[in-house]
Amino acid sequence: MDNRDRDWLAERFEAHRPHLRAVAYRMLGSASEADDAVQEAWLRASRADPAGVDNLGGWLTTVVGRVCLDLLRSRRSRREEPLDANLPDRGADPEDEALLAEGVGSALLVVLDTLGPAERLAFVLHDLFAVPFQEVAAILGRSEAAARQLASRARRRVQGVAAPEGDRARQRLVVEAFLAASREGDFEALLALLDPQVVVRADAAASGTVAPRTVRGAAAVAGQALGFARRARFARPALVDGAVGLVVTPPGRPSLVLGFTVRRGRIAAIDILADPERLRRLDVAPLGG
Repeated sequence: MDNRDRDWLAERFEAHRPHLRAVAYRMLGSASEADDAVQEAWLRASRADPAGVDNLGGWLTTVVGRVCLDLLRSRRSRREEPLDANLPDRGADPEDEALLAEGVGSALLVVLDTLGPAERLAFVLHDLFAVPFQEVAAILGRSEAAARQLASRARRRVQGVAAPEGDRARQRLVVEAFLAASREGDFEALLALLDPQVVVRADAAASGTVAPRTVRGAAAVAGQALGFARRARFARPALVDGAVGLVVTPPGRPSLVLGFTVRRGRIAAIDILADPERLRRLDVAPLGG
């Protein structure tokens, strides 16, 4: 590929970047991992020759799909790592993330996390982004019929997930109970508040590493919450993007925001954000009463 072709590809890739990032986010459930996947997709695309590709956007979608599938399989093969309490002062990618959030709530991300890599790819690419099953099958290295079956199985699981708790008063009771149990170090109370399949996702700034961290399961999450006790005394309930959450504000500056997904009176997901740029973008309002 000569320089002129590379410049053309780079220009077209940038035009498709928001879409590719949205695909990667729905596949991986992490904004920072989505950025990494898109960057890897660019490296792969720049080494290929898309001159004969009729649908460049579709081709790039399959490239980022393959990258995400590799990441999901790698994630499954390694042990989950505990969240770290350190909060380094770390910069953020200032790119607009509006497209990432569009149509993807925490409840969907929670159920997507329960799918296997192949199921997740088949469902996300076909049902959310209308990628033909023929192309999905090629990415997975399976037959078209198998790809359809994977998507169908994932679809049933997604359709069966309960909707997030919509009553703000009930949300608040659950979140305040979680805060009280964390402050008191009450492991049994925490277990009672958590869905057995609860998922905690912490961004890189919150995890104290270069990558986000995920913890799954009530016992593991309750154990991590016990380590939150010291900072829990600085936490207060607040509305975070319209839902009840927690804001940790030690003297001087806000440092941490916890968003909650509550289903059937239990916490199904907790999103922990500490990235200063992302914190600035959140709509955080006082919770009266």
